[in-house]
Amino acid sequence: MAYRIGSGVDFHKLVEGRDLWIGGIKIPHYKGALGHSDADVLLHAICDAMLGAVCLGDIGLHFPDTDSVYKDIDSKILLEKTAQLIKKEGYQVVNIDSTLCLEMPKIKPYVADMQKKISDILQINLKDVSIKATTTEKMGFAGREEGLMAYASVLLMRSDA
Repeated sequence: MAYRIGSGVDFHKLVEGRDLWIGGIKIPHYKGALGHSDADVLLHAICDAMLGAVCLGDIGLHFPDTDSVYKDIDSKILLEKTAQLIKKEGYQVVNIDSTLCLEMPKIKPYVADMQKKISDILQINLKDVSIKATTTEKMGFAGREEGLMAYASVLLMRSDA
């Protein structure tokens, strides 16, 4: 196949006393995401989408939360390693479309920096990284600011296509 599509989703609990990392950017907020790594929900969803597109499982298979090597790891490193796995399979990222679901903080001021960070890591054009956000209208765990989630779709293309 010359093209492959993958989708990913990730969820993290929000707690006080942790930094909030989204899209490789530290965002000022009184709560941060809880996880074994830095808990960057957006980068995790993108990694899962990339891995799924080439049938390589998910982020937990390659970077298990039972391995101390990944304790508090910067998720940008996980994205880099995922890109290497995709490249080894003969594919490269064409574009990403993603959505964050959270009540607060508002991420619009940080989207351009997120796009830049992700596009630099994956070596794709800035305009090939779409990041959107929505609230849940104060419903559910995201609406109560107990957690956040991200969805990502990724199109991959064979490197030799």
